[in-house]
Amino acid sequence: MYARKHSTFIVSILVVAALLISFAVAQPNLGVARSTKEEVYNGKTPKYVFMFIGDGMSYPQVSSAEMFLGEQSMPGQVTPQQLNFTQLPVHGALMTQDSTSFIPDSASTGTSLASGYKTYSGIINMDESKTKEYTPITEDLKEKGYKIGIVTSVPITHATPAAYYAKAANRNSYYEIGKQLAASGFDYFGGGDFDQKTGPDGTDQNIYEIVENAGYTIANTKEEILALNNNTGKCVAIDPDDYESALDYEIDRDEDELALADYVKKGIEVLDNKKGFFMMVEGGKIDWANHANDGAASIYDTIAFDDSVKVALDFYNQHPNDTLIIVTADHECGGMTIGYSLTGYSTNFEKLQPVTMSYQEFNKVIEAYKNTNPVDPKLDDLADEISAGYGLNINSLTSYESALLETAFDKTMEGTKPSNDQELVLYGSYNPLSVTISHIVNNRAGLSFTTYSHTGVPVPVYAVGTGAEMFDGYYDNTKVYWKLSAITS
Repeated sequence: MYARKHSTFIVSILVVAALLISFAVAQPNLGVARSTKEEVYNGKTPKYVFMFIGDGMSYPQVSSAEMFLGEQSMPGQVTPQQLNFTQLPVHGALMTQDSTSFIPDSASTGTSLASGYKTYSGIINMDESKTKEYTPITEDLKEKGYKIGIVTSVPITHATPAAYYAKAANRNSYYEIGKQLAASGFDYFGGGDFDQKTGPDGTDQNIYEIVENAGYTIANTKEEILALNNNTGKCVAIDPDDYESALDYEIDRDEDELALADYVKKGIEVLDNKKGFFMMVEGGKIDWANHANDGAASIYDTIAFDDSVKVALDFYNQHPNDTLIIVTADHECGGMTIGYSLTGYSTNFEKLQPVTMSYQEFNKVIEAYKNTNPVDPKLDDLADEISAGYGLNINSLTSYESALLETAFDKTMEGTKPSNDQELVLYGSYNPLSVTISHIVNNRAGLSFTTYSHTGVPVPVYAVGTGAEMFDGYYDNTKVYWKLSAITS
């Protein structure tokens, strides 16, 4: 009898002990952060968050840049030189489809990344019915006391940057999106200009006036931008480019022009404060280059994007316990692949080394030639310019390449749009001569493209810092928002 009571007593003690141990072990989870989509985070909240988006950038764009750099530093060796962001300790991948298609656009994918929901292509932070608005992570963080910065190499009212401060049923409503920028109250905008300064009809109030009336300082010269600092207050730093409302392609950028990395560095200076900041940085011209099938321009802008990540990494090294850096993309563009039928298993990245300009700059050369009104235009007239811009000797072309180039030259001189499927495949909507030169150089290097549009392939995500472990794995792009929401709750 005594033994049974004693045994029961021991069992009771063990049960109580087990419960106490279980309770003690569970204690750290009582303060766990849980987002609406059941992303659970049990760790420190980062004070500084960097979100880098390489628009149109997937594994081929990243790998080609690394192979190009490897060829530069170790000619003839099959050794890529890793970018800064591919060396980050956490690596995952994202599915990119939207409500429209497996091939999405930047508005829908920007919405997924910024707000955590799928929508149709062309819509920013609204549902498919265009009646319900979604809240981007930037608004959540602003309410929590973070300062907010948005940086891009393309116009500040384009889809990806707009996804972090605006809601629009149509991504092309640039003037309305610009007004939402002014109303956002966010602290720093840097990079490209506004697409529509006086509305779609050119009759509305100048967007600069609206932005300044909202309390922003506009800096649109290099000197004004460099003068911005932590005491400036809300500001918009606009790249002083007379040619277009975006930064120059990196391959065309003069040494004294501000690079994407400079806008990130200035953003850190403007935003730094005791409560912390969130900065979204877009390498938007990676996408533009791939739309045009310009392999060299894509590589240079991917490297420029990586340079901007390096600025954040330098900051991270000073604040390793308080900083989170995420590097990803919205979708792939161009269907770039490393491999071409006529080069077999070989790549020749040395063929890209002599390229000195983007297709856009060479278009200017073509237009200058056309403006001379030659009576009998000849491809040979542009031989020196083609050699200087692309390292391509037109007298050394194969018969196949020569035929392609002559046909493209004639089509360019005609000035007519593509008239059949074959011409659409060959040129898309681009200048036939410049895009054909790019194709020839790409193919000689072992690169090829399948489209002038986006594709549906997954994109990478890399991360380092406080909460970085959340971004490991393979998941839908909407999860980026929910993971970040949990980390910053």
